[in-house]
Amino acid sequence: MRYYLGLIFLFVFSIEGICQISLPKLVGDGMVLQRDAEVQIWGWASAGETVKISFQGHNKETVANQDGEWSFRFEDLKQGGPFTMNLDGTNSIVLNDIYIGDVWLCSGQSNMETTMSRVSPLYQDEIDSADNPEIRYFEVPKEYDLSGKRTRLSGGMWKPVNRENIEEFSAVSYFFGKQIHERYDVPVGLINSALGGSPVQAWLSEEALQKYPEHLAEVQRLSPEGVVDSLENLDQERIRSWYADVNFRDLGIKNSWKSEAFDDSDWKTMEVPSFWTESDLGETNGIVWFRKSFELDKNATNQAARLLLGNIVDADSVFVNGEFVGNTTYKYPPRRYTIPEGVLKVGKNTISIKILNERGPGGFITDKPYQLVWNGSTIDLKGSWKYKLGAGAESLQPQTFYRWKPEGLYNAMVNPLLNYSIKGVIWYQGESNTGEPEKYKAMFSDMITDWREKWDQEPENFPFLFVQLANFMEAHEGPTDSNWARLREAQMQSLDVPATGMAVAIDIGEWNDIHPLNKKDVGKRLAQAAYKVAYDENVVAGGPIMESYEIKGDSIIISFKNVGAGLEIRNGNELEEFAIAGADKNFVWANARIVGNKVVVHSPAVKNPVAVRYAWADNPDEANLYNKEGFPASPFRTDDW
Repeated sequence: MRYYLGLIFLFVFSIEGICQISLPKLVGDGMVLQRDAEVQIWGWASAGETVKISFQGHNKETVANQDGEWSFRFEDLKQGGPFTMNLDGTNSIVLNDIYIGDVWLCSGQSNMETTMSRVSPLYQDEIDSADNPEIRYFEVPKEYDLSGKRTRLSGGMWKPVNRENIEEFSAVSYFFGKQIHERYDVPVGLINSALGGSPVQAWLSEEALQKYPEHLAEVQRLSPEGVVDSLENLDQERIRSWYADVNFRDLGIKNSWKSEAFDDSDWKTMEVPSFWTESDLGETNGIVWFRKSFELDKNATNQAARLLLGNIVDADSVFVNGEFVGNTTYKYPPRRYTIPEGVLKVGKNTISIKILNERGPGGFITDKPYQLVWNGSTIDLKGSWKYKLGAGAESLQPQTFYRWKPEGLYNAMVNPLLNYSIKGVIWYQGESNTGEPEKYKAMFSDMITDWREKWDQEPENFPFLFVQLANFMEAHEGPTDSNWARLREAQMQSLDVPATGMAVAIDIGEWNDIHPLNKKDVGKRLAQAAYKVAYDENVVAGGPIMESYEIKGDSIIISFKNVGAGLEIRNGNELEEFAIAGADKNFVWANARIVGNKVVVHSPAVKNPVAVRYAWADNPDEANLYNKEGFPASPFRTDDW
């Protein structure tokens, strides 16, 4: 009898659970709803269940359809807050702390992901003083789906800007949102849906991919149930086996090379920072240990310290006086470790670093901080370090990242957002498409159009603002071709799509870091574009863009749009990064000067010029043409070679 009563209780309990109204993750406490737009509040219940809502003086009622879906629509909500929303069905839900303002989707790859914590060396005061409940941030879970569109997010919650939360927020998103809030005194909601390393095709829907059969075929190959899981398991097993083998053979672990007492007197030395390809190790992959000793007096030993180790390729584990102080598992993050109080001592101290390198040159990135810092004092750790091979290994082939495959991120990280009304999109992506820049304009433009169609918005009601790639990699002495320049060109050409704006960033990158720290200027330049494109202000939206050119004798005269109050030179007395070529297509550096709102370019070496390029390089680090509003000119070329 107890058995049957238990079944009855379980059945009733389950039915009640099914009948409970539920909400998507985006609809929750602390959300920001889009002002002056049609706003949808939606969710799920049992089929036929009556659902009621009370919000802003509106009382509405509906019935869940046969699939258990229900929704309410509100029009022309006026900015303000905080407000409360009440929902009633079989159960009741009260949502608090709701604001009405402008909601921006922030998407792309790792430069849109990069957090305030990551860029903290530039913005510690900003972080420490963060306190603005009218700016809200929602992080979309980083997931993908190659089998079909999802309608629900697996997690996420709205968070206000405060000292507790700010370090988790995307830096570009935050600085952009802050500018919008300050200029218009409006609550701002930032939905960050970005994933590092993602190519543009991963953000295209199945419908948009119809124009790209090679990408569509890849989705169709991977979409059957279990295919990706099986392939990922094989890939992970290959990688686990490589790591297990190299770690098992590591002499550093077997002989405790992390110990402060270990005798490293017979180790060779190498200047740090540098790659060990410059040493007798050559192109060795696997595990290499580094050690450095230094002296401290009593004042430095009774407190915690910060250990800054620049960037290391690929992974590292760090020990101080034999004590583990931190590790990083891939090459991009800055190495900033805390040495706890009591680890450092008077006299000799030793840092030991185990570096594990999978492929390519391993070691330390130059032009980064390598320091021990405490209470205002600093020890420079650059210079001579001792090193020894722990375990050599064959190069490990890269992991196959199925999360970057076509359509996958759209399905899991965009499609579930479509019911949520937004003001527009800011986008920072393109690095992962530099291998095939000639394909980017079409795919990127199609993505913008596709997203607008999916949100059922006309272009003028869906502004799309994006960042042109920053300068990166080593600068060249002479004119050169560049896939990064060609990708920037494709981005600039995407301005042909209506209601778009571009933030030029060729002057705020870092040659040795694909994730430059200066994200404040990126946010400001995106906001500047927003003032014009999204808020209809009569402002100069960005830097000069080449509009036309004329060949006159031995010179090429270039006309620009977006000149604002006029053209000017910054960081120098003469224009740099202009190159000119004749019919032989051989570009040489040229002399350039500003004449009114035009630039005249010529070179004594080219009597009959046919083409000119500006800032046409991976890292045009001397580009210095700006408008007087302070925005850099976009790179350009007049040829199509």
